[in-house]
Amino acid sequence: MPHPTLQSKRPPSFPGNHPWALGVFAKEPCPGLVKTRLTPPLSPEAAAYVYECSLGETVSNMAAAPWDCVLFYSGAESYFRQNFPGLPCAPQSPGDLGTRLDHALATLLAAGYQAAALIGSDSPDLPREMITNAFLSLSAASAVTIPARDGGYVLIGEGQHYPVLFRDIPWSSSNVMAVTRNRAEQSGVVLHEIGLWEDFDDAMSLKRLLARSPHSATARLVLRDYVHLLDRETTLPDRAISVAGEDRPTD
Repeated sequence: MPHPTLQSKRPPSFPGNHPWALGVFAKEPCPGLVKTRLTPPLSPEAAAYVYECSLGETVSNMAAAPWDCVLFYSGAESYFRQNFPGLPCAPQSPGDLGTRLDHALATLLAAGYQAAALIGSDSPDLPREMITNAFLSLSAASAVTIPARDGGYVLIGEGQHYPVLFRDIPWSSSNVMAVTRNRAEQSGVVLHEIGLWEDFDDAMSLKRLLARSPHSATARLVLRDYVHLLDRETTLPDRAISVAGEDRPTD
């Protein structure tokens, strides 16, 4: 089913009507291919379902903001065309994460946007205000990131393209932000950092999402359908338990 918040939107051009573009990196939610670090405690099907909810929530939030939202997808194009018919989509390039980020930002900036940024689809509660501040910071900086709790980043943006920021980075490690920061300094790239946020990759980071934003659509799904599995790992925070109780059916 197409995502309901996007069904009524006219397909935007590429570029569209805004000076900023936000690219969302997304995967087709196939069991066993997404969020594998959530299994266990979740099954591959449950992990894919949670990710699909996060993807939909992320796109809904970002498509309603004052920038153009573009999906950079991995998987079947038909899935993204069917579920997000109002959004421009482009396939991620081949290669490692750095190559794909490099190509996506270069594509957006070459399309004529004044600034472009990229996020993933597993930080469904990432505040739009934080992204706005990141874009605004590019008036004084060459590039911008929102650092992540795990040592990476949940957003990277540029006003002009700097491929050096994506070369020889130890992706999927806790050193991504530190190496990127050093690379920028060595290359004369003025890098601003905006706040700190987190994506969810494993049971503990998913629990922190439940504690941080229990009313988000993704958190409510987890609290309704899978909280009993997560609760076996560690105790859930009181806020999350309260929302879980709201969503449980009564006799």
